[in-house]
Amino acid sequence: MMDARFSTDAGAALLLSGTGARPSSVELIGSRARVRGSLSGRGTTWKATLPLRASRWGGAELPLPSGEYELRIVGAESADGEPTTSIPLSQLGTLRASLDAGTLTIGPPIDPAYDSGEGQAALDRRYATRPAALENAVFFESFYGRNASCNPLAIDRELVRRAPGVTRYWSVVDLSVQVPDGAVPVVDGSPEWWRARGAARLLVVNDWLRRTFARRPGQVVIQTWHGTPLKRLALHRPGFDPRRMAAVVKESRRWNVLVAQNPYAARILGKAYAFLRRPIWVEGYPRNDVLVAGDGAATREALGIGPDERVLLYAPTWRDDRTQMVDFIDPAALAAATDSVVLVRGHSRTLLPGRDAEGPRVVDVTGFPDTSRLLLVADALITDYSSVMFDYSVTGKPMYFLVPDIEHYRGELRGFYFDLVAHAPGPVVRTQTELIDALQTGDPSAFSAAYAQWRQKFNARDDGRAAERVVNRILDQRLVETD
Repeated sequence: MMDARFSTDAGAALLLSGTGARPSSVELIGSRARVRGSLSGRGTTWKATLPLRASRWGGAELPLPSGEYELRIVGAESADGEPTTSIPLSQLGTLRASLDAGTLTIGPPIDPAYDSGEGQAALDRRYATRPAALENAVFFESFYGRNASCNPLAIDRELVRRAPGVTRYWSVVDLSVQVPDGAVPVVDGSPEWWRARGAARLLVVNDWLRRTFARRPGQVVIQTWHGTPLKRLALHRPGFDPRRMAAVVKESRRWNVLVAQNPYAARILGKAYAFLRRPIWVEGYPRNDVLVAGDGAATREALGIGPDERVLLYAPTWRDDRTQMVDFIDPAALAAATDSVVLVRGHSRTLLPGRDAEGPRVVDVTGFPDTSRLLLVADALITDYSSVMFDYSVTGKPMYFLVPDIEHYRGELRGFYFDLVAHAPGPVVRTQTELIDALQTGDPSAFSAAYAQWRQKFNARDDGRAAERVVNRILDQRLVETD
């Protein structure tokens, strides 16, 4: 026999009790997180407490990410094969959870009354039409709330230094997302989220604004975007789709300002999003400031990497025709062949549907909160068509381009704005064998001229002071008040 219940006495937890021999271990195993329970009892009964919280990479202990978790009980003969007691959906303060036949399902802590199309529409109407004055606050969102990172995070950090009295709200998918110190997390779709987005004087986002949104009088939206484009975007994507065109134009009209890393990106983004005759701030990318003068020692320690170990970062972009990260490398084999630690970083769009890669000297960092800190510790970057190439080049360290599907991607999925093979500041390879050979025997200096031209074109403003310049504009234009 086994019983199960949820507890909120000392933070959300799953409590199990059973008869028979005590198990050797009890775990909750999810795609991006796992927790081990504490066991007590001997003889005929036992108890297990599984906290529904976890800490990763030395960060704060936070509620588990939303998703499904396998309840694995090992070493108790009486429990093997026995269906686990089911628990209906329960509100646990920082999350919602239910248990059914050994599968724990966790969701964000949104009142079920609002977790529907009708409930969201009611919240939209409530806060879109509220007459209250705007709040001296900034609403930040990065990658649809999957993490607190990228240009919005760098702007947040500089704004705290310059205008500490401004309230900062961060949009998050759930409370497993760590937000900067002093910021207020608001869960996407909650009443607090709708209120904060409708009340903040300034919104700083790096992707499309989701759900219904219309700027209130006096509100300003700064769209930082999230990379200099190689692949075709928005109105430039292959194929004529009137609905997509209408959606792009509708979205870009929500923005007041667009931030671009360089003049090339400003030109492309302005045309791709029909963002014409409106301000584009070409100031470099705030997220890259750390690459100029940052120290990666703390990140290496958090990832369990020694100071002298070679680190390879594999960071491919997402694919329009698949939900999970591409699997063009065997990270464990790559680590062994190159005597390196291999960090695997999937695109933010593959964070929720994917599962962590595993293997000797392999660290899956898809869920790591900030890509810039990973770029800082990497001794070399392996990518394909990701805009991360334009950020990593700030460091001047070697880059390798693994592109086994380049014809399909260039000809059918997206298309490019320029010829990557002709201008890449590093080897372009098709297979893992070719990649390993380039890593082992290649001479990075063979690409020094191409690398210098690349940096001149794409990184001229990435001098470590981009966030300062962006915040200067925010304060000079009084988009928020400093006192």
